[in-house]
Amino acid sequence: MHIRGPSVNGREGPIEHTADAAEQFVETARSRGVDEIGFTEHLYYFREFEALVEHPYQQAKVGHDLADYVDAVLEAKRRKLPVKLGLAVDFYPGHEGQLAHILEPYPWDFLLGSVHILEGDAIDLQPGLWDRLSVEEIWRRYFVWIRDLARSRLVDVLAHPDLVKIYGRRPEAETVGVHYEETVDAIEAAGMAIEVSTAGLRRPVGEIYPAPDFLGRCRDRGVPATIASDAHHPGDVGRDFDQALALLREAGYETITVFDGRQARQEPLG
Repeated sequence: MHIRGPSVNGREGPIEHTADAAEQFVETARSRGVDEIGFTEHLYYFREFEALVEHPYQQAKVGHDLADYVDAVLEAKRRKLPVKLGLAVDFYPGHEGQLAHILEPYPWDFLLGSVHILEGDAIDLQPGLWDRLSVEEIWRRYFVWIRDLARSRLVDVLAHPDLVKIYGRRPEAETVGVHYEETVDAIEAAGMAIEVSTAGLRRPVGEIYPAPDFLGRCRDRGVPATIASDAHHPGDVGRDFDQALALLREAGYETITVFDGRQARQEPLG
C-alpha cells in the first residue's frame, strides 16, 4: 500500500502521508474481508535516501520526509486501525550499510525489498534495458541482484520477485527454471518470505507475481509467503485476492505470514 489522497476517476491521488488518507485504504480493506494492511511507501520518495537515488524517474519523486510518513502510520495505529508500518526498499548494491543506517531508527513492522533499477535503467520502463540487452541477459542480471538482495538480509520480504517478466518477455523455460531454483536457494538461506502480488495482473504480462513454478519451488523449500495488491489508491486494496489465494493454495500453502516489529508469525490462509 502507498498512502495517497482521494482518487480522481479511480486513478492514483496525490501523495498524502496522513492518518486520514490511510483510513480510506482501511475502509476498502474491510469491505473486501482483508483483516489488516501494511503500508510500504517507496524509499525513493524520501529526502533521507536522496543520495542513493540515481534514476530520473525516481529522482523526480524525491521530496518527502520519512518521519512524516512514519508518523502518519503510527497515528493510524493509535486510532486502532489495523495497519502495519513498512517500507519498499529498493536495492542499491554496495550501499547496504548506508541503507541499514537510515532504516535503523524507525519502528518497522516489516520491510519489502525489490529490484527496480538495474545498472542505471528501470526494469519496468521501456525501452531502456530492453532496447540494449538481450532478454536472456536482462533476466540473468536481474536475478543476480535479487539473490544479492536476499543475501543482504536488509529486508523481510521479497516484493514482486519476478518483476522482470513484466512485459511477458522470457528466456527459454529451462533457463527460467535455473534462475528460479538459484534464487529460491538464496531466499531460503536468508530466512525471508516471498510476496504474492496481484499487481502483475494490472501490468502488460497479466500474471500474478511470482509465477506458479517459482512459488511452488518456494513452498517446497518451506519459504513463507505474504499477499499484496500493491495499491496506490483505495480501489486497488485487496484487488484480485481471490486469484492470489487460489494460487497460494494450489502451491500447497496453508498459512500466510504476518509481521509485527519485524517478527514473523503464521496465520491460517484466507
